[in-house]
Amino acid sequence: MKRMLSLLMAAAMMLALAACGGDNTGTPGTSAPAPTGTNQPAPTNEPAQNGGDAIPGLEDGVLTVGMECAYAPYNWMQVDDSNGAVPISNVPGSYANGYDVIIAKMICEANGWELEVVSSAWDSLCPAVQAGTMDANIAGQSMTADRMKEVDMAGPYLYATIVCVTTKDSPYASAASIQDLAGGKCTAQSGTIWYDTCLPQIPDAELLAPADTAPAMIMQLQTGTVDFVCTDMPTAMGAVSKDDNLVILDFSGTGGDFQFASEEERAENVNIGISVQKGNTALMDAMNAVLSTMTADDFNELMDQAISIQPEV
Repeated sequence: MKRMLSLLMAAAMMLALAACGGDNTGTPGTSAPAPTGTNQPAPTNEPAQNGGDAIPGLEDGVLTVGMECAYAPYNWMQVDDSNGAVPISNVPGSYANGYDVIIAKMICEANGWELEVVSSAWDSLCPAVQAGTMDANIAGQSMTADRMKEVDMAGPYLYATIVCVTTKDSPYASAASIQDLAGGKCTAQSGTIWYDTCLPQIPDAELLAPADTAPAMIMQLQTGTVDFVCTDMPTAMGAVSKDDNLVILDFSGTGGDFQFASEEERAENVNIGISVQKGNTALMDAMNAVLSTMTADDFNELMDQAISIQPEV
């Protein structure tokens, strides 16, 4: 009798287990329904929309982004992950933050990608994208015709006015036009339209060698090596926010501003874009799908946020 009862109990348990498992009608590789009463999407093993398997270079689901990590407030390096900073993959123990990181994170979150930031010298950014060692550069690059011969560009993701910066005690502090800067010693960052196109327009300007980085450019101004520098408004605002002895000279909208052959040429030099490899339209379109939902005011608000958390230069 005891043996019979044991057999009956074992059979009942097997039937109960089978009943518990029988409600899962899903097949391998599909997800279970989302729990009711929540706003969370159901978990899935399917690739994210615009996922890596559809975009060259994103097969692993990781967007590898190049930036200097030395171009505040666009991007900078810090020693911890405070304020949303992300690790720099080729500089162990260091983290990247700034406007470019904010934009990169937004694009990755919208597309379901992981973000990898790589620190790179300014002059190496476009070659790295061309070679495919970077998926993109989000690095404060102007959308110039010359640059777009080398890479395709998504964006703009910022509209940046061209300005000069000097010190409050400088004889150029009251300048109302580039003509008022005549004869001054000046510089800008290498490989930029500020150095190659803008500063040469100043009458009798004493143009010193270009600076390798934006911080080096600002340092030359702070130490009196130059009388003024030429840069874009975000870089100038970032510098002024950390040094109240600096002043911004903004000639935009006046006859004394830097000149370009056409408004189209001016636009390409103040519009800031994201470099991708030539022909990678899928990646460019995925990025533009995010950026196109944002206005100039949205961009400016995010830049103000970056400036507010920028560390000392």
